[in-house]
Amino acid sequence: MSKKPQYDPEEIRYPDQKIVESPLVPEMEQSYIEYAMSVIKGRALPDVRDGLKPVHRRILYAMYEDNLTSDRPFKKSATCVGDVLGRYHPHGDASVYDALVRLAQDFSMRYMLVDGHGNFGSVDGDPPAAYRYTEARLARISDEMLRDIDKDTVNWDPNFDETRKEPRVLPSRFPNLLVNGSSGIAVGMATNIPPHNLREVIAACIHVLEDPNATLADLMQYVKGPDFPTRGIIMGRSGIRAAYATGRGRLVIRARHEFEEFGKDRTRIVITEIPYQVNKRMLIKSMADQVEDKRLDGISDIRDESDRNGMRIVIELKRDANPQVVLNRLFSQTQLQTTFAINMLALVDDQSQPKILSLRHIIDEYLAFQEEIIVRRTKYDLKKAMERAHLLEGLLIAQDNIDEVIHIIRSSYDNAKENLMNRFGLDDIQAQAILDMRLKALQGLDREKLENEYKELEEKIAWFNRILSDEGLVKQILKDELRAISDKYGDDRMTEIQDVEDEIDIEDLIEEEQCVFTLTQAGYIKRTPVSEYTAQSKGGMGKKGITTREEDYVVDVFTASTHDYILFFTDTGKVYRKKGYQIPESGKTAKGTNIINILQVEQGERVQTMIHTRSIEDDGRFLFMVTRNGTVKRLPANTLKNLRNNGIRALRMDEGDQLITVRETDGKQRILIATHDGMAVCFDENDVRPMGRDAVGVRGIRLREGDYVVGAARAAEGKCVLSITEKGYGKRTAVEEYRITNRGGLGIKNYMITDKTGPVVGIKVVDGSEDLLLVTQAGILIRTAVENIRSAGRATQGVIVMRFKEEGDRVISLALTDRDAAEETETGTEPEKKGTDGTSV
Repeated sequence: MSKKPQYDPEEIRYPDQKIVESPLVPEMEQSYIEYAMSVIKGRALPDVRDGLKPVHRRILYAMYEDNLTSDRPFKKSATCVGDVLGRYHPHGDASVYDALVRLAQDFSMRYMLVDGHGNFGSVDGDPPAAYRYTEARLARISDEMLRDIDKDTVNWDPNFDETRKEPRVLPSRFPNLLVNGSSGIAVGMATNIPPHNLREVIAACIHVLEDPNATLADLMQYVKGPDFPTRGIIMGRSGIRAAYATGRGRLVIRARHEFEEFGKDRTRIVITEIPYQVNKRMLIKSMADQVEDKRLDGISDIRDESDRNGMRIVIELKRDANPQVVLNRLFSQTQLQTTFAINMLALVDDQSQPKILSLRHIIDEYLAFQEEIIVRRTKYDLKKAMERAHLLEGLLIAQDNIDEVIHIIRSSYDNAKENLMNRFGLDDIQAQAILDMRLKALQGLDREKLENEYKELEEKIAWFNRILSDEGLVKQILKDELRAISDKYGDDRMTEIQDVEDEIDIEDLIEEEQCVFTLTQAGYIKRTPVSEYTAQSKGGMGKKGITTREEDYVVDVFTASTHDYILFFTDTGKVYRKKGYQIPESGKTAKGTNIINILQVEQGERVQTMIHTRSIEDDGRFLFMVTRNGTVKRLPANTLKNLRNNGIRALRMDEGDQLITVRETDGKQRILIATHDGMAVCFDENDVRPMGRDAVGVRGIRLREGDYVVGAARAAEGKCVLSITEKGYGKRTAVEEYRITNRGGLGIKNYMITDKTGPVVGIKVVDGSEDLLLVTQAGILIRTAVENIRSAGRATQGVIVMRFKEEGDRVISLALTDRDAAEETETGTEPEKKGTDGTSV
């Protein structure tokens, strides 16, 4: 006999229930992305502005709310933890207490943010006492983390139950991200930023304020390298330089040692400092275990003689042991030498975008934040001063007419405020202030005292207005405040940096090779070795060169070395710089990396063109810029020698115009400019005088209605102008056929435009020894020898250079590269062999 089901599956238990069907895979993907972003933004990564994770920020602010400042008595850590949990951080109490403990450990923090009283753990790995036994308050330097927070200097968010507001970021009047460092593991990414010396970091910040074009070498004159609270010795500078230049690097940290003679012809190694984040007890145990297992020879005894005066690990050697050999084995096999992998990943701006940051980028972000703090603080102080001055104006009026004011108040029934306002022209605030005063105080108003206060307020208001109108004054105030913090809290460097013989620089570790650099319209960039592309004859159908997103297409492609500088010019006229190897390498069909992860481009700013150069020195070279509307400008290349991470202005353009191309010249070149509708102009570059970075430029070519510039090149004698059209036609025309004219004219015919050819998409000046790379809107890339393209006159239609696989496809970009020695033999007239994905093989 079967049992009756306990419930009917068809029964609707909740009349208002709504069942939404969702495929499992998309639902899991979306849920995991939301979880990952929550961990990245709300738990594991620090903010570049205050260097804190949310739990640390909430601990400091909750203690500040409870007046647990450095000049107040200690309070039980349990109280602090409970306040943080109840107000802002609804997670486990153990995680909050662990975070609070770390802020109070002198071996974890370079500058402790919490002052702990009791057992907060040790470098031996001893756990801290329970939070019911320990006490805590804010450290003195934490006053600077929270200074001015009550003056509307930061943005606020509601807490988890929307009963309070919590700061999105702390004012952090010193650069805490660098000073105390940070480490954390998020989903798919991790950060590991070492601590630094406060004096050095502030000195570098002040130098950037004084010289916005400061280079990495300039900054490293101040920031020598990380400065760990456990001291130790950093071996070499290449890892430091790599980390400061790219955001990633590896440091080798050694313990500090000395040899001591004892007994009769006996030597011992004494360790007085160990590497950062090494557990002393586990270090000694590891050494002892290796001695017992015969993996370390020559050691007779290991003792820990550390006391309140400092660390002292004694390693006694056998009589016949070579001290240096034993020491080298210890460095190799134990944590007396460790590697610290720097990965300077932090959240940038209010959108909390995780980015790998260089030293200059971190300093720039911090200084911009501090300037905003000063401006917002000044606006707040100005508002309060104006409100007080306004109120004093009413009190001064009352003082001048004290008898009448008293009479009006005494003779009014319930309309004293209105009577005062009508009689003396006061507003509601002023009249209410008079009414709120006791009669005795009103009679005893000291006019001189009021006038002095009013005069001081007027001076303050004038000072505040001056600050808000003078960016230079804001920077000066910031420098003064940073110097004051450095003088008050700064100390000497703890970690020594030793030079290493035959040290290898980061660039020496990167093989130099020629690569194709590709940029898409949506802002994806990649670097691919040229060897991945093989040549085809003209008329071929190409190979898949890049996988683009829907409605995305390639806009710029060129070849350069991994050791070349890549200059990125944007449509707004700004220029950025990176080394070739700093562009992530991707496969031939990969879409690449979004350029916002490489450059600090602003919202809505788009990279328009790229050029490459081996060096940027004062050697008489120029950058010749051409815009879509035909404006040209010649800029001395050395003006871009000291580029900031956030770019500098290279060209100021009229509204609606945009930068098309940039060419490097030596002052002796002829410039050829070509347009979409087949016109061209050729003139001497010296017709355009050298200009500064903020100049707009002059007219290069006069355009007919609807026409625009598509390219420009240096027209060297003996070479040919290679023109390519949207529908895959092209031709070579001798440079000599383009007569020299004055700039600013309509120009001469460059291409016979027909429906069959389509308009011109771009030009290059060639000598016939190059290979041509053509990229279509669909992402198809073909490589063909330039010499295979027929020579023809200016007013001709050319020949077919590329056929399209997809109807409606068109050429959108072209580039030149060196000749491929192993050319393929297939032609475009015969059917190609296809792979399973439809691309050529």
